[in-house]
Amino acid sequence: MDYSQQVSKKHYSFLGYYNKMRWMSFWYQTKAVVERPDIGTILDVGAGTDFLQTLLSAHRPEVVYESLDIAADLRPDHVGSVTAIPLPDASFDAVSAFQVLEHIEFSDFETALVEMKRVSKKYVFISLPYRAPTFDWQCKVPGFKRMSFYFRVPWYRKHTFQGQHYWEIGKKGYSEKTIAQILEKHFVIIESFSPIENLYHQFYILEKKA
Repeated sequence: MDYSQQVSKKHYSFLGYYNKMRWMSFWYQTKAVVERPDIGTILDVGAGTDFLQTLLSAHRPEVVYESLDIAADLRPDHVGSVTAIPLPDASFDAVSAFQVLEHIEFSDFETALVEMKRVSKKYVFISLPYRAPTFDWQCKVPGFKRMSFYFRVPWYRKHTFQGQHYWEIGKKGYSEKTIAQILEKHFVIIESFSPIENLYHQFYILEKKA
């Protein structure tokens, strides 16, 4: 399927796009790279803004960062689709797509994963929206580390496309188990988690299989 730009550059305004929960997700995105010294190059697919690049330039300035986006007006390093990345095999140590793959049809999800695997030498990092009623609890007792806990209520509501997301984890047909089974065909799942600060984002830290 041919995809076109869904939102304008104005979508990424500070007050509209950078809410507190999303702000924390950028921390986890940066952490995935910063804590792995074997990453010297990264391709960020669907970057949207240069926020991750800015953080990496401060905390891992030796990492060569390049971006790919279908939206030319965002001025990415490479213009193209995640389903057909216009770059050679094993071009980067890591390839990331944070809150991106839900913007393509689920039938193209695995195609995109295979392309990211092809372009990566070792790692692939993704995050996806997880839509389900969630209850969370946090507590800080003096002298102890902060404690947190959450649980999700199964919610099998059918997903309706409204201009941006074609699907979301937790909706009917898109269970967390289904996503994991697809990922495990191509990767070792090193980590899978939703940060307590933003339970709407499900992160996957992946290492490509031979």
